[in-house]
Amino acid sequence: MSHRRKGRLAISVHATVSGIIAAATTLIWAGTGGYFWPKWVWLGLGIPMALHGAIHGARHVKRARARAIAIHGSISGVLSGTMILIWAFAGGGTFWPIYPIAVLGGALGLHAALAAILPTRQQQLVERVDELTRTRTSALNVQTDELRRIERDLHDGAQARLVALTMQLGRAEARLEEHPEAAELVREARGEASAAIAELRDLARGIAPPVLADRGLPAAVEALALRAPIKATVDAVVDRRPPAVVETAAYFVVAESLTNAGKHAGADARATVTIRDSDHALHIQVSDDGDGGADPAGSGLTGLRHRVEALDGSLTVLSEAGSGTTIRARLPYAGQL
Repeated sequence: MSHRRKGRLAISVHATVSGIIAAATTLIWAGTGGYFWPKWVWLGLGIPMALHGAIHGARHVKRARARAIAIHGSISGVLSGTMILIWAFAGGGTFWPIYPIAVLGGALGLHAALAAILPTRQQQLVERVDELTRTRTSALNVQTDELRRIERDLHDGAQARLVALTMQLGRAEARLEEHPEAAELVREARGEASAAIAELRDLARGIAPPVLADRGLPAAVEALALRAPIKATVDAVVDRRPPAVVETAAYFVVAESLTNAGKHAGADARATVTIRDSDHALHIQVSDDGDGGADPAGSGLTGLRHRVEALDGSLTVLSEAGSGTTIRARLPYAGQL
């Protein structure tokens, strides 16, 4: 039985019991005569009955704040009606109930006014979520800008110095032909410097590839497809440049997806990268016709999902055995986060 039906049943029982008592007292008065005292019994029975019914009705108001005002108003109404009946039963005279009724009405009005002014818990939560979303978006944008600055510093600073060092070591090696032991040491040093350059390039590309910052997402994805471990074609139509944080996340979605396809799709598999943008989000799909069976809970895809979900995006992996793998990502633009 629902709470509403239980409430109606309780009111019916209450009314029945009150009616029986009222009828009994009236019969007693009819048998004895005199002053009609049962009216006070009726009043005593009617007050709790009225409160019961009024509060029952007010409790079913859906909105919490309006429900509180409805309960307050129902109690104030019953009390006001009670005082008016007491005044009438007592013989009238100066209408003294006006003063307590005015106080009750003022309290109800103040309650309603405060309810309209003060924010609800839900409103506070919504405002807090909006604030956290704005601050998180700003933090992500600052982080992306800082990573791109680091990439430029590595590319223009440390990497350029190492290239110059490698060239100087090459010239020194050429001048040490008559000292083979020294020439060998210089040759090894140049090899180490070349390896350091390669590692710096990989590091810089992992932070923020220069082509992404310079030429945008379609060109960066084309470059990814050219050096991917799987044959890949790109269909990218982006009418406007996404925010940097979204652009970077989209790049790494494609990069990780192509890397996974190269590892697991099979030697003859091919991949297709499709990128589209809308008013609210960037949509990426990377599909291959390989062996399928990718594990969405694997470390690579899990990390990718965390990167996408950090922007309130979504990542879907479809990979049945023998049917290839499709990875779809939706990245909301900053401002729609």
